[in-house]
Amino acid sequence: MIRSTEKHESFIHSGLDIGSNKICCAITEINPTSDSVKLLGIGTSPATGINKGSITHRDKLIDEMENAFQQAQTMADINIDNISLGISGDHVRGINTQGAIAIGGTNGSNVPIQHEITNNDVSNVLELAKAISLPMDRDILHVLPQEYVIDSMDSIQDPVGLTGRRLEARVHLITVATSAATNLASCAEELGVRVDGIIYQGLASSLSTLENDEKKLGVVCIDIGASTTDIVVYLDGGVRHTSTIGIGAASITNDIAVMLQIGIDEAEKIKKTYGSAKASMSSPDLEFEVPAKNGGLKRNISEHELSRYVEARTAEILQLVMREVAKADIKEKLTYGMVITGGGSELKNLSGLAQETIGMPVRIGKPNNISGEVDIASGPSYASAIGLSQWRRFGTDLNINKSGNGFVKDTINNVKNLFNDFF
Repeated sequence: MIRSTEKHESFIHSGLDIGSNKICCAITEINPTSDSVKLLGIGTSPATGINKGSITHRDKLIDEMENAFQQAQTMADINIDNISLGISGDHVRGINTQGAIAIGGTNGSNVPIQHEITNNDVSNVLELAKAISLPMDRDILHVLPQEYVIDSMDSIQDPVGLTGRRLEARVHLITVATSAATNLASCAEELGVRVDGIIYQGLASSLSTLENDEKKLGVVCIDIGASTTDIVVYLDGGVRHTSTIGIGAASITNDIAVMLQIGIDEAEKIKKTYGSAKASMSSPDLEFEVPAKNGGLKRNISEHELSRYVEARTAEILQLVMREVAKADIKEKLTYGMVITGGGSELKNLSGLAQETIGMPVRIGKPNNISGEVDIASGPSYASAIGLSQWRRFGTDLNINKSGNGFVKDTINNVKNLFNDFF
């Protein structure tokens, strides 16, 4: 949809974040003149039909997606025709690769001549960079340029208009299981909307929470969800590493449920109310009553004892994250350290524990640079949905080339064709 004004056109964008605990839909209005973002509507629904990025009950998932989608439309008072869809799961893989081409002709000799680089050259070198051998069950979701090299000049962000003999592109590819993307897209289309992009949720979260300086000087953004944690490492403005690990905040809740022998819902409430990522920041004298189950005896437990278990599991998650960050081989260059977002980042004293564990600066990432109904969606649990709703405007420089040919759009078409072939 397009809302017209006298001097410009503001574009309405929507994004659907599909998590294992919550499904969230965000609708934003972006003014292309000022690049300002206004949140128009937000909708949420509990998620019971998906776990760790894999659909466990299709009909339930569709109903839950529709509930969040309708809530957002009602709040924004508009109808949405297309949507950007988030995807995550431990099937997501990140790969660094590169490609190179000769610029121009040889003028009848064996030595290439200097030639001005065009959009077509950039498109060709990116196509070559992504021409890697993948298993039949995987597809490329994103092609993210890191830098270009012209002859011996490196760290070039935009080579168009420069001259040289050889153009090289260093890129980061994000691949996903084709069936996972196919199934998510088909569920979303049951809502009567067109899926105009499938986006890795870690990228969407970083889009709404990170500043350009952080991406340039080095930062890792981690989105802690219920059952997965997305990891994106930035340096020099480009993505250097991506990964998803199959553990999240729900593992902390499960530990509490097992330890106290209570239900998952009760354990979640206790975690949010009394749990602390740093046991030293909780009181051994402050006790709370544990709900009795099946006629059992009531008992009390201190915040400190509870938080010891919370801290142990949280530290394990952080260690697994740093193991992935180490694969980018740039830990010493992460000037801005770590930005933690997602619903799992709302755990009390998490930033303090993280800073002690990883020895780098840490902050909690909340959606920034937005206006409108931000009072109801200012928390980090909304970061991915708000980032998805902005992707078509601000994410295009990440995954399409200057000529405007969208790799994500091509992937969506491939997914749709595959789905049609199956049915």
